[in-house]
Amino acid sequence: MITIPKKLIHFSVALLLGSASLSAAADETCASPYMAKITGQEDFVYIWTLGSEGVGDEQDKLVTVDVNPKSPKYGKVVASLSVGGRNEAHHSDFTDDRRFLWAGGLDTNKIFIFDVASDPAKPKLTKTITDFVAKSGGVVGPHSLYALPGRMIITGLSNNKDHGGRTAIVEYSNAGDYIATYWLPTDSNLQGAIKSGKYADGYNYDVRVLPRKNLMLTSSFTGWSNYMMDFGKMLADPEAMKRFGNTVVQWDLHSRQPKKVFDVPGAPLEIRCAWGESHNYCFTSTALTSKIWLIHQDDKGEWQAKDVADIGDPSKIPLPVDISISSDDKTLWVNTFMDGMTRRFDISDPFHPKQVFEKKIASQVNMVSSSWDGKRLYYTSSLLANWDKKGADNEQFFKAYSWDGNKLEEQFSIDFTKEKLGRAHQMRFGAYSLYGKKADM
Repeated sequence: MITIPKKLIHFSVALLLGSASLSAAADETCASPYMAKITGQEDFVYIWTLGSEGVGDEQDKLVTVDVNPKSPKYGKVVASLSVGGRNEAHHSDFTDDRRFLWAGGLDTNKIFIFDVASDPAKPKLTKTITDFVAKSGGVVGPHSLYALPGRMIITGLSNNKDHGGRTAIVEYSNAGDYIATYWLPTDSNLQGAIKSGKYADGYNYDVRVLPRKNLMLTSSFTGWSNYMMDFGKMLADPEAMKRFGNTVVQWDLHSRQPKKVFDVPGAPLEIRCAWGESHNYCFTSTALTSKIWLIHQDDKGEWQAKDVADIGDPSKIPLPVDISISSDDKTLWVNTFMDGMTRRFDISDPFHPKQVFEKKIASQVNMVSSSWDGKRLYYTSSLLANWDKKGADNEQFFKAYSWDGNKLEEQFSIDFTKEKLGRAHQMRFGAYSLYGKKADM
C-alpha cells in the first residue's frame, strides 16, 4: 500500500464524518450516499457506450437521452459525445457535487471526465486521465468510480505485470489528481486483514460504503486476460475459468484498511447496500454460481457473508449481472444476461429473498437502474465487447419501463445499432434541478 500523509488522512476522515448525515441523499438507488440528490423526476439518462466496429464512428461515447415525459424530446437522444477510439467503455459515476461524470475504459485505462453541470443536456469532455497505470503503480482496468467527499474511489480489475486479477483500489481528488493506491489483501500479504475462509485472491470489481458503520466493501471479478477474451473461447478454456474472484473484502472506510476477507465463490459482481438507518446489510450476486449473497452485521457487531437465494436455475448459469435495490429496501431487481431476463426479488426479509416477478427484456440484458420512487426502470444491453451475443441476438438498446408494483410496461426503446451509437452499457441520471436550471421547452 502506498502511504499517504497523516494530514490528508485526517482531512478525509473529517469529510467522511461530517457527511455521514447525508446517508439517504441519492436518487439512483445504487448511487453513493454522499452524492447530491435529484429531487423529483430525472431529466436525462447518460449512457456510457462502447464503440462498435462498423457502427457509426466506431468510438466510445457518452449518449444523453431525454427521459422526462413532459419534455417534447422525451424518449430521444439529445446528445452524443465521442471520446476517440474504443477503450472498452464500462462504468461511470459522478463526483459528490455531481458536477462531473467520470467514465473509465477497461482496455486503454483512460478515464474521461465530463462536465455535466454547465449544460446538463450536452455534457462536455473536460479532462482525460491517461497515466492511470503509471500513477497507481500498475493497476489496470478502471472499473467502478465511486464518490466520497472530495474524492473518487476507483476499483481496478487487473495489473500490468501478468494481466491477471491481482489488483487494487485507487483514490483520486475531484480535480483528477492521484492520491493513493490500496492493494487488495492476498494470501501472501493479508495487510492485517482476517482471512475468514479459504480465499484471499486479491481480485476486485465493485465498491460500496455504509458511512454510519465506517464500512467499505469490495467484490471481485477477473483480470484483463479474461475480460478482453472472446466469451466462447474463455468458457472452453479450463485455465481461464479458474481465473475468477471468489471474495468480498470488508474495509475500514476512513483508513482504507482491509479488515476481513469473505469467501463468496463464483465472481460476486455489483454490491448494493440497504438504505434504512437500521438496515446493516448489503447484497451482491455471483455470476458463475447464480446466487444472491447477503453481507450483514451479526448480533455481535461482526460482519458476515451468507448465500441467501438462487437466481433462476443455477445449473443453466443464467449469468446474473447487474442488480438494483429499491429505496425502501423491499425489492432487489436482478438481471441475467444469458436469458435476457429481469427478476424482482422480495427482500423484506433479507435472509430469505423470494422471487416474485420476472420479465424477458430482450435476447440479452445487462444493466438496470431504478428511480428513487421505484416507478421507473431503465435497461441496457452490453456486457463486454467480446462477451456480447453474436448475430441476431446481439441486440443493443436502451429501454425505459414504468413499474406499478405489479407489472413492467415499456415506455420507449432506442435501438443503439440502428441509431449508429454502439453498445449501450452503463447508465447515470441527470437533472436540471441539480444546478438551479430549467429546461428550455
